Amino acid sequence: MNPTQGTYTDAKRTHFGEHLRHWRQHRRLSQLELSAQADISTRHLSFVETGRSLPSREVVLRLSDRLEIPLRERNAMLMAAGYAPMYRERTLDDPALAAARQAIDLVLASHAPSPALAVDRHWNMVAHNRVVPLLLADIDSSLLAPPVNVLRLSLHPNGLAPRIANLGQWRAHLFDRLRQQVRASGDAGLAALCDELLAYPVPPGLDDLQLAGELAGMVVPLRLKTSLGVMSFISTTTIFGTPVDVTLQELAIETLFAADEATAALLRGLA
Repeated sequence: MNPTQGTYTDAKRTHFGEHLRHWRQHRRLSQLELSAQADISTRHLSFVETGRSLPSREVVLRLSDRLEIPLRERNAMLMAAGYAPMYRERTLDDPALAAARQAIDLVLASHAPSPALAVDRHWNMVAHNRVVPLLLADIDSSLLAPPVNVLRLSLHPNGLAPRIANLGQWRAHLFDRLRQQVRASGDAGLAALCDELLAYPVPPGLDDLQLAGELAGMVVPLRLKTSLGVMSFISTTTIFGTPVDVTLQELAIETLFAADEATAALLRGLA
């Protein structure tokens, strides 16, 4: 697989200087600030940005590190500078990722009877435990066709949105997370997803700001209406700590925990 397959920069930025300028401005750094952080002269940095000089591979990696550029985009920058990509992108069923896949499956399975799932950089579900499908009964089949996008599934009027008792709070929480990801990654695909979700109709009177109960001021719960009653969850996110593979860096495990004893009892019965 091409290590930069699916990256949004291919068609927009061809030369290394364009990549560098984009990420420097995206991180809101001046040339002087970046040159100081990367231990490169401002003159050389300026020449690299304008295409008057080509950076060494070491300089490309140093600038990528200082700018906290995702691995996928570091590959694009290396290629734009004339170097081979450094970071592989494999599917989760690749034998080279067997240990990582086993770790993911172990986390998901051991979290039952609570729901847990793994998502990629665009919030497409790539794995889940046995509890997740039980909470998706009667959802519009078009939203469950692979790849299942978790954010679209949550906020679409034919998805979980009508079943979320605190839809305003949960919607605001999801958009906050999504916008943070867009700012950090500069990913046009995530930005387009955000625009799509914002266009969904919003029922009047949503409780976007009001948090109630013992979780107020601590976390935003997901309160899901089910045939068994309302279940209340708090969520955590797990990522790989030291990934050098594009797929693993972009993967996150979302685990839901019962926020009260009533929910825990319902989950035990459901399982």
